[in-house]
Formats: sequence, C-alpha cells, structure tokens
Amino acid sequence: MRCEEALLIRMFMREDDRAEGKPLYKLLVELCHEKGVAGVTVFRGILGYGKSAKLHEEKLLKVSSDLPVVVEIIDCEEKLSRVLEELKDVLEGCLITSEKVKVVRYN
Repeated sequence: MRCEEALLIRMFMREDDRAEGKPLYKLLVELCHEKGVAGVTVFRGILGYGKSAKLHEEKLLKVSSDLPVVVEIIDCEEKLSRVLEELKDVLEGCLITSEKVKVVRYN
C-alpha cells in the first residue's frame, strides 16, 4: 500500500452550461486529459439547487438539460493550479471547492 497527497477539486455547474461551443463539463474533461491530469469524473445530479434556489430535477418523461453536474478532478496541487488558471475565463458562475486528500494505492 502506498499513500500520497493530492488535491481534489469539485466544480458545480448546470448540465446546459457551455463553453467554446460544447458542454462545459466535456470541455473540462478534454482539457484535463490533454494536460495529463491524473483523473476526472463527471457526475450528473438528479436533484439539486444552487445560488438561484431554483430546484433542478430529473423528470421521468421530460428530457431536462438544466440538471446539476459535478466535475471532480484529482492530481497534485501544482498541476491543478495551472489547469485552473487556464480555465478561469470559462468557469464564470461555477462553484469550485478544493480539499487535500490522501490517495491510497494498493499494488
């Protein structure tokens, strides 16, 4: 077992947020992949609200595009700082949190 420290960033947005002609979450994943970031996962929420206090929920027979989306990104702090700096212009309106985490690897 090996432990190491990393930074976990969570970005909260709406499914219909867009940048550079594509969904923002997709742009984030593509850029992180291009930059060699260790890991990225996109979660689609079924119910949530943000600063507007408007509930966003998935309806059984309705295709909703304003559902909450969370993008989690993990890597070393230095690399993620560079990635965030590059993304600052497209992240307007997103809530971003970060926390130091321990990564446990079993080899």
